[in-house]
Amino acid sequence: MAVWTWLRCVLGPHLQRIHRSPDQSRPDGRSGRRQGWNYQPRSLEKHTDSILGWASALWSLSYYSSPLLLCYLYRKYICSSKLVPVSQYVGTVLVCLLGVACLRWGRFRNAEYVQFITVLEETKKNHTPANKKKLRCYDFGFSHWPLDFSWTEVSSRKLSKAGVSLLRPEPRLRGAADSVLHSVRTLPCHVIFVIAHTFGRRMLYPGSVGLLQKAMRPMLQQGQAKLIEEFDGQRNKLVACDGNEIDTMFVDRRRDGGQNGQTLVICCEGNAGFYEVGCMNTPLEGYSVLGWNHPGFGGSTGVPFPQNEANAMDVVIQFAVHKLGFQLSDIVIYAWSIGGFTSWAVMSYPELQSIVLDASFDDLLPLALKVMPNSWPLVQHTVRQYMNLNNAEQLLYQGPVLLIRRTRDEIITTRYPKIMTDEGTRVVRQWLGASSPLEESVYSGYEVDDDWCVSVLQSYQADRDVLFPWSVEDMTLEGRRQLALFLARKYMRNFEATHCTPLPATEFHPPWRL
Repeated sequence: MAVWTWLRCVLGPHLQRIHRSPDQSRPDGRSGRRQGWNYQPRSLEKHTDSILGWASALWSLSYYSSPLLLCYLYRKYICSSKLVPVSQYVGTVLVCLLGVACLRWGRFRNAEYVQFITVLEETKKNHTPANKKKLRCYDFGFSHWPLDFSWTEVSSRKLSKAGVSLLRPEPRLRGAADSVLHSVRTLPCHVIFVIAHTFGRRMLYPGSVGLLQKAMRPMLQQGQAKLIEEFDGQRNKLVACDGNEIDTMFVDRRRDGGQNGQTLVICCEGNAGFYEVGCMNTPLEGYSVLGWNHPGFGGSTGVPFPQNEANAMDVVIQFAVHKLGFQLSDIVIYAWSIGGFTSWAVMSYPELQSIVLDASFDDLLPLALKVMPNSWPLVQHTVRQYMNLNNAEQLLYQGPVLLIRRTRDEIITTRYPKIMTDEGTRVVRQWLGASSPLEESVYSGYEVDDDWCVSVLQSYQADRDVLFPWSVEDMTLEGRRQLALFLARKYMRNFEATHCTPLPATEFHPPWRL
């Protein structure tokens, strides 16, 4: 038995922090924050983890510099017929690392680690609520975390082999000659596949880079400890239809008795955001909140390509409904920056209560063309083929929408195409371009009558049972201007800050309803 426990300690996950159980009292006997503490390894285990950590960092660095490294190895060994030394070096390094890992036997003498590994093994054998509650008192390697929910648990789900359905650009039909010519022209685009899946993806989602995550690890651990110890957050592992494991955090405010606690806000982070330190902190004042990390971020596995993103969002919503007990009409989607792509959810789940898009964009392609040479024909093909974050096309939703406009971001709504004509767009751009003190003067300068605008929209809503976009027409030029400015002010909310400034809780509001 002792040998088995020793082996589990050697092969077990890295323990980072121990959270005080909600049932445990504080050392001073009072109730309040369940303050935890960082796990303190013994000296031998500490040095072992340090060596393995450096080895992992060097492996990540060699991965990103692999083209240069392979060229060097080719010239030094392949060309000079010295293949044997290479295998010897690699074998020696692996044996040394394995020997270092065996030095973790010091965990066997640490009572905290032995207690943790016992709880982990017991939870894997018997996945009861009581055992899960004990396991949630520990922060450790998420790959060892037992499964809490899988998309297969929802028997009514019918998914394609690729996963959930996305709106994709339709392929153009061509003749035989044109197809050959097109194949020749797009030959470099097939080569760019490698760049899109390596360099391009990491530029678009820098939070998926292992070295960045290692640098942010202390900050992420501190943020996770705050969510668990101050807000009684519950960490869960979900498995999406593509097999990716999704790391989530749930804060339940329903038992607090507040009205907003019955509403669940699902938070979708930016391209370098994690639920531990991201926009999940904004709606925590009163709302129930469910945060999740993109595939490849934090404890989540996989890579953050559009299809994987949609699959992850799908299982998060299924988890909220079937495991947490929320109705779709109780769920608000709050997405920041690139997280706006997961507005796909409101297209597939139109019963959702509302969506809040903070500093998001309509389409990735114009942003990509700004930072890449316009003469590159590969940019458009790469984005459309592999990273088609076409947020505006995915936003086929009839419910309330709120756009939070950072003062340096440009967001345009197209839910009323007959109003947002050239003249409507001109006055809205004039209003958007004005500084904060002058916005009201622009609005009043066009003599916008709010009551009249509401009556026009309500009349249109009552007379016609149509879906968005609304073709509100038969209007004078003055009426079109008024409605354009009225809708812009209702759908957009200014926040005087830069793109990466966290949104304060006071700025998080439900969208306007007609």
